[in-house]
Amino acid sequence: MAFTLSLGEQAPDFSLPATDGNTYSLKNFADAPVLVVFFTCNHCPYVLGSNEVTRATALKFKEQGVAFVGINANSERTKPDDSFDHMVARMQEQQFPWTYLRDLSQDVARAYGALRTPHFYVFDRERKLVYSGRGVDNPRETDKMTVNDLDNALTDLLAGRPVSVPLTNPLGCNVKWDGQDEHWMPSEACDLVPQAK
Repeated sequence: MAFTLSLGEQAPDFSLPATDGNTYSLKNFADAPVLVVFFTCNHCPYVLGSNEVTRATALKFKEQGVAFVGINANSERTKPDDSFDHMVARMQEQQFPWTYLRDLSQDVARAYGALRTPHFYVFDRERKLVYSGRGVDNPRETDKMTVNDLDNALTDLLAGRPVSVPLTNPLGCNVKWDGQDEHWMPSEACDLVPQAK
């Protein structure tokens, strides 16, 4: 079995606390025709570099009912800035247009097979995976980006078309797994798209 969810698989459910004081699961987003779940954090330069593009994408598709859910699964022992209190402070400061959840046990990150921050998953109305990978092709320096893969995937899906590029490799820092070196990744984790030699 692949480490990361494969195209066509169902979105794993979750029950996680959010920075707004509520607890959320998939049913809280049942009305959304499309659900974007992405693994993110407070400190990663790839996240910090692309947050405003992600914000713009979320706002662009909000009128069409697309829901965005950010999940921080990073170990706070490895990265203290990723603690829940820091998440709350960051949301108060930035007012991001997504629900921001804490996956302290990292069980949800394992269920989805999160590779990096950020790593985006797009699910259709039946909550089947139709896109997995990066948001943009240069998340650390978005002034140099040439492709917004997340925007393209949402545009295709909402137009009733198959997603033209359904898999890309997420670009960013690896998820900080608890009890491991900060650069460790599970042995079964691999690129979603083979790298050209």
